[in-house]
Amino acid sequence: MIPFNKPYMTGRELWYIAQAHTNGHLAGDGMYTNKCRTWLETFTGTKKALLTHSCTAALEMAAILANIQPGDEVIMPSYTFVSTANAFVLRGGVPVFVDIRPDTLNIDETKIEAAITSRTKAIVPVHYAGVGCEMNVILDIAQRHHLMVIEDAAQGIMSTYAGKPLGSIGHLGAYSFHETKNIISGEGGALLINDERFAGRAEIIREKGTNRSQFFRGEVDKYSWVDIGSSYLPGEVISAFLWAQMEEAQSITERRLAAWDSYHMAMAPLEHDGLLRRPIVPSECRHNAHMYYVLLPSLEKRTKLIADLKREGIHSVFHYVPLHSSPAGRLFGRVGSSMAVTDDISDRLLRLPLWVGLNTEIPKRVADIIAKQ
Repeated sequence: MIPFNKPYMTGRELWYIAQAHTNGHLAGDGMYTNKCRTWLETFTGTKKALLTHSCTAALEMAAILANIQPGDEVIMPSYTFVSTANAFVLRGGVPVFVDIRPDTLNIDETKIEAAITSRTKAIVPVHYAGVGCEMNVILDIAQRHHLMVIEDAAQGIMSTYAGKPLGSIGHLGAYSFHETKNIISGEGGALLINDERFAGRAEIIREKGTNRSQFFRGEVDKYSWVDIGSSYLPGEVISAFLWAQMEEAQSITERRLAAWDSYHMAMAPLEHDGLLRRPIVPSECRHNAHMYYVLLPSLEKRTKLIADLKREGIHSVFHYVPLHSSPAGRLFGRVGSSMAVTDDISDRLLRLPLWVGLNTEIPKRVADIIAKQ
C-alpha cells in the first residue's frame, strides 16, 4: 500500500531526544526549544518566534493578542481546517467566510473588502498548499481599514511570497509541525510575532498568563499571574525532534519539490486532454511542495478515482468540508460572499500521496490510472 503520508525521520531525532533527557530538562524552553526559536527567527526575519504545542495553539494565542471580543468579526476563507475558525470562536469571535480564488484556492482578495463591517477586527489569510495569498493586496486593505492580519501558514514553512517567508508578512503568523506537514515534530507549531508591540504579551499568554519568562531573564524578582493565558509550550522532547528536522529543512524541501515536479510532469498530458486540472503557482510565489492535488471534473469522477487508486494500493484523499457548510460553521459564523468556487472545488479536489522518498514511478502509475477513467 502506498500511504498518503509517511513521516520523515532525518536519523538524528532520537539522539537529540536522548540528549534532552541527559540534560535533565524536559519541560518547555530548554536548549532545543531555543535552537528551534533561533532558527525560525533567522530564517523568517520575524521579531520573535515562540514554539507552541500546535498551530492551533499559535492561532489561539493570536486571537488573544488581537483582543477578539464577543461579536467581533474575523474574515477568513471557508476552505480551511477548523482551527482557523475555532481559535477566534473560542474568544466569542464570528468567522466571516469569503470565497476562494479558482486558481490558487486561496482567499479571494477581491471579495474581502465587501465583507468588512464595523465589527471586523482581523483578516486571516490561509496559504493553501504552501502557496502564498496575495499578501500585498490584503495588507493594503487591512491598513486602510485598521485591521490586523494573522497568517495561517500551517502549510507554509519554507514557502515565500514576493521573496518574503510565509508567516512573516502579517502582524502575526502561525506554523504547524504536525506529522502531515513538511517539517515535523509529531505535534507542534509556532507563533511568529512580526509586530513587536505583541512580543511581550505573547510570552505571558504562552506561559499561562504569568511573567515567568521575564523572571528567568532576571527582569523581575518573582513571577506572578498578570494576564490571561494557557499552557502553550511544547515539551523539550518535541523540540529536540523538531531541531533534527530544521537542520535539514532545505534538503527536505528540495526532495519534496522533486516529488511534486514528478507529479506535475506526469499530469500535464491529462490536463491537456481535459481530464483534470493541475495546481497553479503564481510567479511571485515560491512553494514548498506541501501537497500535490488535482481537480477532477466532478464529485462522481473523484469518488470513482479514489476507489480505483485504492484497488491499486494507492491511498488518496479529498480535503476540507467547507466550514460555512459545516454544522459549527453555520452556528458560529456567517458568509460574507458567494461561496460558489469553494462549493465547487471542495467536491472535485483530490490529494495524492507525497512524502520524502516517494518513488518517482508512483506519479506515472497514478497518471495511468486516471487516463483509464
